Amino acid sequence: MDEESMWKGFYEKLQQQKSVEEEVHDIRLLNKASLFLNGSRHLHLLHKNAYINGQWVSAASKAVFPVINPADDKVITEVPDMDAADAKVAVDVAANAFKKWKETTAKERSYVLRKWYDLCVKNTDSLAQIITAEAGKPLAESKGEIAYGNSFLEWFADTARHINGEIIPSPWPNKTIMLTRQPLGVVSVITPWNFPFAMITRKVGALMAAGCTCVIKPAEDTPLTALAAAQLAEEAGVPKGVINVVTSSRKNAPAVGKVLCEDPNIGCISFTGSTHVGKLLYGMASKGIKRVSLELGGNAPFIVFPSADIEHAVEHAMLAKFRNNGQACVGANRFLIHKDVFDKFVQTFKNKIAKGCIMGPGIKEGVTCGPLINTEQTKKVTELVDDALSKGAKAVIGGKPAPEVGNKFYESTILTDVKPDMKIYAEEIFGPVAVCHKFETEREVVEIANSTRSGLGSYVFTKDLGQAFRMSHQLDFGMVAINDGILSAAEPAFGGIKESGIGREGSKHGVEEYTDIKYTLFSALDK
Repeated sequence: MDEESMWKGFYEKLQQQKSVEEEVHDIRLLNKASLFLNGSRHLHLLHKNAYINGQWVSAASKAVFPVINPADDKVITEVPDMDAADAKVAVDVAANAFKKWKETTAKERSYVLRKWYDLCVKNTDSLAQIITAEAGKPLAESKGEIAYGNSFLEWFADTARHINGEIIPSPWPNKTIMLTRQPLGVVSVITPWNFPFAMITRKVGALMAAGCTCVIKPAEDTPLTALAAAQLAEEAGVPKGVINVVTSSRKNAPAVGKVLCEDPNIGCISFTGSTHVGKLLYGMASKGIKRVSLELGGNAPFIVFPSADIEHAVEHAMLAKFRNNGQACVGANRFLIHKDVFDKFVQTFKNKIAKGCIMGPGIKEGVTCGPLINTEQTKKVTELVDDALSKGAKAVIGGKPAPEVGNKFYESTILTDVKPDMKIYAEEIFGPVAVCHKFETEREVVEIANSTRSGLGSYVFTKDLGQAFRMSHQLDFGMVAINDGILSAAEPAFGGIKESGIGREGSKHGVEEYTDIKYTLFSALDK
């Protein structure tokens, strides 16, 4: 299954796997904590304990915090609110497990990853229901995330057996130079709430393939998906201590993060999240000269030239902007449209939004846009739009919250006439708001697109082959998609430049991030 078909149309084929009536019934059960562990075939992956050394455990303090369904603000369940001491235990366990795991063969690691992949595919429905409950995504989109996340486990199961070294021609007679790749050790995996399954498999699949172990700290909004993934890993035969999951609230997150960055047993910090938090973690990692893999914020331009197929561009604008309701680091943030096709693009985009963006709880049939993840994110989006409107911007469609649907819902919005003095002009929105600007020349649009410290993803729509190659060369972004609104998959190297991060995920480079190169010189072998 290719990436575009995976997301496009909200996965009609996957929706057919299970009736809407069953989906609604099961998600309602998720809202009743007393039913979480009742042995139902749909609830067997739901856990209210953390996972350390192959055991389901509470915080040493016995403290807990609630996991909230953003669609209706109901408490799904409570999970352990772990602190620095709990995190230290998990790191020590992972360090001990590393001693054995690093000695397994690539073939053995490949086999375990493949079994984990098979089990995740088999449990797609249950995993998707958990994502919808805690992250708010439409159920079909949650299933799409599972398919996407599974593709990394499948890829890294294969890649594990292709982590190769080098024999280099020696400058000296009777000597041989050998380079080998060795696992870094324990990896701290700190993941965001917007793709709670895929961000784990993309990191953990790679580090396990390399021979590393890990401690996962999932986002406080979405810990249940991480715990479900850990159970399936255990069922797949992942040894005790190789994967550990530490859950904590916002209150304890700084202390837990400090341990996961500064403990001597940590070899690498792998983080996906905001640039602000990434800088803090990078600073802590520097104290021990830790390896870091940082996938941070984006400010993606979506550029449409006069030669573009406008219908096609708008279709992909819907994917690039409104997937996960705009809550994606590679989501299109600034729509830069040539003046000759600006009106046509905006009108077509408006019509597509009016017909295709349907708000509601993720379990409801036909819904394509769920809630924003939490109150803070809803407030941020509201304030950005209100500031722009108060300074003269125009809302072509949308432009306000939708309290009649729920406290965390915001209308799919197009803004025009946005000026540099408006907060939304340069800030990553992370919500369902498309800001459309006019441009006149290729040189002008390149300058506008590059006028940001972010450099993750970018999108260009043109039928001019030379222009496509020029854009690929001139845009200061780690990834450039030509005539497509979806660019992530397991095979290519995912990552940004400037303040959008360090390192790459996916591809063979994603595994190499978790290895060190060892140089061995063989000499005097003829003596």
